[in-house]
Amino acid sequence: MTYAEYFSYVKTLFMNADVSDIKEHLAYQFNITGEASGIFYVEVKDGELHIEPYEYYDRDAMFTASAKTFKDILDGKMDPVFAFTIQKLKVEGNFDKALKLNELIKRK
Repeated sequence: MTYAEYFSYVKTLFMNADVSDIKEHLAYQFNITGEASGIFYVEVKDGELHIEPYEYYDRDAMFTASAKTFKDILDGKMDPVFAFTIQKLKVEGNFDKALKLNELIKRK
């Protein structure tokens, strides 16, 4: 899978997520390593979800993992906290906001 295919998969997965009741600003950068390597960000701002294939410098948290690990997390096959615990997922930044990633995944 190429980065473009992977990014398209993620964007399609979240396209209909209802985040209208999330009032706080959440901004995550995802660094994909290995196959399909690349960077994208997910932002919730003013009740709207944005996913773009760019770095996001004003992020709350940054996640680094392989495309397979991210896919397993997004598909509900792996808990992100477990992935972090077994060192398949690296997290930098605000851990309180990073934990809210689970909430976004459940809305997809």
